[in-house]
Amino acid sequence: MNMQLYKNFHPLVSIILPTFNRVDYLERCINSVINQTYRNWELLIIDDGSNDSTFALVNKFLFSDERIRFAKHKNVGLPISLNRGINSSCGKFLTFLGSDDEYKTDHLQLRIDEMKKDENIDCVFGGVEIIGNPLVKDKNNPSKEIHIKDCIVGGTFFGKREMFLEMDGFKDIRYSEDSEFYERAIQKYKFVKVNYPTYIYYRDTPDSICNSF
Repeated sequence: MNMQLYKNFHPLVSIILPTFNRVDYLERCINSVINQTYRNWELLIIDDGSNDSTFALVNKFLFSDERIRFAKHKNVGLPISLNRGINSSCGKFLTFLGSDDEYKTDHLQLRIDEMKKDENIDCVFGGVEIIGNPLVKDKNNPSKEIHIKDCIVGGTFFGKREMFLEMDGFKDIRYSEDSEFYERAIQKYKFVKVNYPTYIYYRDTPDSICNSF
């Protein structure tokens, strides 16, 4: 992005998209943001040390859409990549997107509408369409599997930026950093669960954290 142009750009929503060697899925993911009915967003793609052709793919989007930004660092893991996105964001609201997932076209608009219903809401979450196996390992008992709809899916978080900053973002843990964040945050902030399934969660990616834990 042209940084001079960016000085005059004030997105309401910052979308944080961490990625690591997901070039086969990334174009679908980015296009789902570009195709949103709500337009006042910025997309921060945080490359966690990919060694595939991620940048070559992303670069064409950087030239065609000034709302998209890109940063790359060495491989440090998902939570730190998420936190870099949080600290680099400009929007009043923050949300997230896995690089092998996608949004339905009204995903952002519905969440903005939900936040407007009550100024005391700090974050909405939930609303997942699952593609593939709906079961994941229970973080408290990895020998047990539970349904994703009974889990906290961090990609569906849509909340006030100040909340994520005040909570110091996500803890650097191997698995279920989203539920750990939720358990800390609900002690202080108001979360509301929504049911419209506009976050498409793909469970068929072989080396995803949920599949390899």
